[in-house]
Amino acid sequence: MKPTSMQWRDLVSESVAGLASRPLRTLLTVLGTVLGIAALVSTVGIAQTAGNRIIGTFDALQATSVVVTNESSWSGDAAVAFPSDSEDRLIRLNGVEAVGTLGSVNVGSDLVSAVKLDDPLGRYEFQISVLAASPGLLDAVKGELRMGRWFDVGHEERADDVVILGPGAASQLNIFRVDQQPVVFIGDKPFVVMGIIRDVDRQPQLLDAVIMPEATARKHYGYAGATTVQIDVSLGAGDLIAEQAPVALNPNDPTVYRVQKPPSVDSLRNRVEGEINSLFIILGGVSLLVGAIGIANVTLVSVLERVGEIGLRRAFGARRRHIAGQFLLESTTMGIIGGIIGATIGILVVVGLSAIRQWTPVLAPWIPFGAPLLGAVTGLLAGVFPSLRAASLEPVEALRSGT
Repeated sequence: MKPTSMQWRDLVSESVAGLASRPLRTLLTVLGTVLGIAALVSTVGIAQTAGNRIIGTFDALQATSVVVTNESSWSGDAAVAFPSDSEDRLIRLNGVEAVGTLGSVNVGSDLVSAVKLDDPLGRYEFQISVLAASPGLLDAVKGELRMGRWFDVGHEERADDVVILGPGAASQLNIFRVDQQPVVFIGDKPFVVMGIIRDVDRQPQLLDAVIMPEATARKHYGYAGATTVQIDVSLGAGDLIAEQAPVALNPNDPTVYRVQKPPSVDSLRNRVEGEINSLFIILGGVSLLVGAIGIANVTLVSVLERVGEIGLRRAFGARRRHIAGQFLLESTTMGIIGGIIGATIGILVVVGLSAIRQWTPVLAPWIPFGAPLLGAVTGLLAGVFPSLRAASLEPVEALRSGT
């Protein structure tokens, strides 16, 4: 007897007829794949878009920061002080946008308070770090004031008794306005508050400190000098300034200072983008797994409901591979349809969110074409077990069970 054969067009027509016979169930099954693919495309797209923006900001901040310190070396050598005109020396370098110096002030056991009261419990006195800074530091750390102003060269030359409060220190001292020139006390010494910081992008210790001019710190506390020079440079000038800054500060022996130069932009970009994408791909993969389970479940239920039909087809000469191929094609078709619709929805979500946030949408070019293919593979894998189950049914048993 000549073995039976089945043309691809017959297989396709039978699969389409099987899907169309239960349109609501097919629609609900496809919906699971749609949600999975849409979640995967949108999360990957949003991750790439947000990651591109985050990395761009991160790169710009890191790539324009050079920090020079004069801390003691590992060999125990004493720290070499920065020259008093450090700002003037460095601001002349081509590529330097702003320079500021920063150091800690030793105030001994003095506490900081907003009002001078003889309170034995010390409820109004706080141990807050006191820092000395140069006039150019606010621009160098890319800081912003909530109110008031930063001290200038005049305050530095006169050694005025003025301070700037970080937001943490201002909150502790309950000082939220400077228009009436509030005063804080460090021990018994009064200082006029002339500004409150809103935020800084660099040197975060400023946020919880009381900051005074360097000359004021020398006058009252014998301030020895800055320990850190913060330099804001033009994009791309980091490596050059990192080499020139120690020479400008100490031409005789520039090796006495430590320089923190910008890290490699490419390595940072790859690491951060890879971590963001990995997280969102896992989330999208979980959603896609749910859709695959839905296809497998519905295909298996379809096999159980169509046992009689399978037995009849086998009795008329359909071979096991024909039965398996029909159910595999049905599950793969549902995966392809779900992948196309899901990819479309995911792309629209990425574009819509980017428009709302005023971002530039970023999407890998393979996603619009790869998502339907992924849906097809998902449907194909989900239908393997149900199709094998259908193909393993014996004609007699199938006819008996299906009647």
